[in-house]
Amino acid sequence: MHILGISGSLRAGSGNSALLLALRDNAPPECLLSIYDGIGALPIFNPDEEGDSTPPEARRLIEAVAGADGIIVACPEYAHGVPGGLKNALDWLVSGEAAVGKPAMLAHASPRSLFARAALREIMKTMSFDLFDGAELEVALLGRKPEEFDAMLQRPETRATMRTTLAEFQAFIRRNGEK
Repeated sequence: MHILGISGSLRAGSGNSALLLALRDNAPPECLLSIYDGIGALPIFNPDEEGDSTPPEARRLIEAVAGADGIIVACPEYAHGVPGGLKNALDWLVSGEAAVGKPAMLAHASPRSLFARAALREIMKTMSFDLFDGAELEVALLGRKPEEFDAMLQRPETRATMRTTLAEFQAFIRRNGEK
């Protein structure tokens, strides 16, 4: 099973990106979790550039989403909203089929990102992603330095939570495939 992770943060020391890397490293053997790393290289979405005119990086994103069995989005909150880079990436997926019915799960490195979570869920539902109805993964990395992330993410209870959440998401993807 192939799951694509997308971090909504461009920050070098991002807790959300660290969370996705830890998920990748804790994925079961039958699960490949790859991480899309091109949000910062995407041009601003322009409907006039879709189809045959789609820029290469946007095409790479669309193909990555289309080729994945499921998506995990880890997103910070900026000014009570979804970061512009992530919203731009999602906009590149709006008019195609890559997101339609695609199983998706949210993950969070901050317990305070409630506005962004609600906005992101609404955006992704509107785009016809099939949102995971289980518990969202949350590991509180907010307020910690990047060098502290690894210690938090390597705790046995955190690793167990990540493995359990991934297993539940995989089961959701399998159920989705049976529809």
